[in-house]
Amino acid sequence: MSGERVLVTGGSGFVGVHCILALLDSGYRVRTTVRSLDRDHEVREMLVKGGAELSDKPGEALEFRVADLLSDAGWADAVEGCTYVLHVASPFPGTDPKEEDELIRPAREGALRVLKASRDAGVKRVVLTSSFAAVGYGTKELTRPYTEEDWTDPTADVSAYVKSKTLAERAAWEFIEREGNGMELAVVNPVAILGPVFGKDLSTSIELVRRLLNGAVPGLPKVTFGFVDVRDVADLHVRAMTNPAAAGQRFLATSDAVLDVPEMARILHERLGPAARKVPSRILPNWTVRFASLFDRSLREIARRLDNHRQISNAKAKSVLGWEPYSNGDLLEATARSLIDLGLAPSGK
Repeated sequence: MSGERVLVTGGSGFVGVHCILALLDSGYRVRTTVRSLDRDHEVREMLVKGGAELSDKPGEALEFRVADLLSDAGWADAVEGCTYVLHVASPFPGTDPKEEDELIRPAREGALRVLKASRDAGVKRVVLTSSFAAVGYGTKELTRPYTEEDWTDPTADVSAYVKSKTLAERAAWEFIEREGNGMELAVVNPVAILGPVFGKDLSTSIELVRRLLNGAVPGLPKVTFGFVDVRDVADLHVRAMTNPAAAGQRFLATSDAVLDVPEMARILHERLGPAARKVPSRILPNWTVRFASLFDRSLREIARRLDNHRQISNAKAKSVLGWEPYSNGDLLEATARSLIDLGLAPSGK
């Protein structure tokens, strides 16, 4: 284990940073891709904030390469000498794009570029960051918990993001079956990801918590989410990277229970006290949310989720990989306190 090199794509992202932290902590050497070397200092700053001790000397534990999901340039160099690859990079916008290909092309083509380069370089296993978006949409809502056996129907009325994640993961499995030449693939399918934030470029799910803390929403929609801590997502990637039983498998990453927005507000008030003083308590009627979504594109995904009561199983990750996730209360508190530390939410003082 110690000293092997792992490529993490998208190292400047929320999940990418935490994957790098988990790998460095386990003794791996890490190479990561960014779209521009101008961002390497941002990544280093976030890693140091997360507790990493870094050196600027060549050949040390962390190095950077430039590569883009929509270009072949740079990928052969990025994967050279790597035993494993964590393909984390994928676009995740706050609103639906005008053209769905803005998401589908980089997600699908990027996954295939990384897989081809990895195969050609003799990489042992690739772990692909997919999403619950590729599992639980476009079909009639199940009365049982969703598992890794379930798949989204990308031909149904689903968002561009949901379609992009589904098509990208399908393409990855097909590539491994037809052209993988013995290279292994494992897939992690997280739900909405929260947890400690080290930079000010916020994901959509973190933005929801920030808006609650800042009183930027008029009330609480009755929307239910599955949440998972980003530290648990990173841990699951590392487990799926090395465990022999993970080859050829998907793993849902979710805490032990789903959580609705009114319950999120209650937890924030309970855990943060005065720092949660701006978090609303009024519950919004569904018709209000649907009407507002006609004028505010950022609310469209929320409106789609109204009356969504999907239950999601994490039994496979627990039983096969020995994975244990943080509770919803702990991961939500960690998210909120990191936003306060960054000055992005009121401190309560």
